[in-house]
Amino acid sequence: MSERSAYEPGVPCWVDLSSSDVGASVRFYGEVFGWRAEMADDPAAGGYGQFFHGDKRVAGVGPLYGEGMPPHWNTYVAVEDADATVDRVKNAGGAVVAGPMQVMEEGRMAVLQSPDGAYASIWQAGRHPGAELVNEPVSFCWAELVTRDPGAAERFYRTVFGWTPQPQQMDGVTYTEWHSGGRSVAGMIEMSPMYPPETPSHWMVYFAVADLDATIAAARRGGAQILVESMDAPPGRFGMLTDPQGAALSVIQLTENQ
Repeated sequence: MSERSAYEPGVPCWVDLSSSDVGASVRFYGEVFGWRAEMADDPAAGGYGQFFHGDKRVAGVGPLYGEGMPPHWNTYVAVEDADATVDRVKNAGGAVVAGPMQVMEEGRMAVLQSPDGAYASIWQAGRHPGAELVNEPVSFCWAELVTRDPGAAERFYRTVFGWTPQPQQMDGVTYTEWHSGGRSVAGMIEMSPMYPPETPSHWMVYFAVADLDATIAAARRGGAQILVESMDAPPGRFGMLTDPQGAALSVIQLTENQ
């Protein structure tokens, strides 16, 4: 199993859901992924909770934190020093939306927006290192930037995280793998014309599943809108959906551990 107790700087380490109805989200992901939720008792946590698969922490969930913000999944990248990373964000032309802020004893975080418009978060681990299980069924396995401006994104993430882009051609489309420390950590693809014109650049979160067809069927029964039923990719078959509150995510049946 891909169990983790720490993450190298520059590696996506955590995902959480900002929901317009936390209770409904807990029920949906419990039905589809079999997750168990534990909500924080401390009022200072602001209604935040964590999803578990067995005894392993796999994701977070909480209420929307900004007025007018739609439900969405957030991607966090591990950093050694959140304050220094925020300085690099500003110098690279990005915006700091929130933070840096201390999250009790758990860690330190900030929310940023890159020049292409996509939002992401950074996480300086304290007591909470990130997801304790990844790349296994019903756990986080990949983060992919879907962008309207690959050039701006490439310059920004290279400067902020030291990522190295590795572009490759896939069926006539350029797909970029981001490398950090010699290993692939995330992806990037230019937004296709199939997306509605109002769709902004965004990070897409992927969760591994054991059976794609069964997962898509369970999500549909739970009230999800299925955007992509099944599509083949080198790592495996994947689908895309929005949960009943409208947050988009992808699910993939991996052909091998990534």
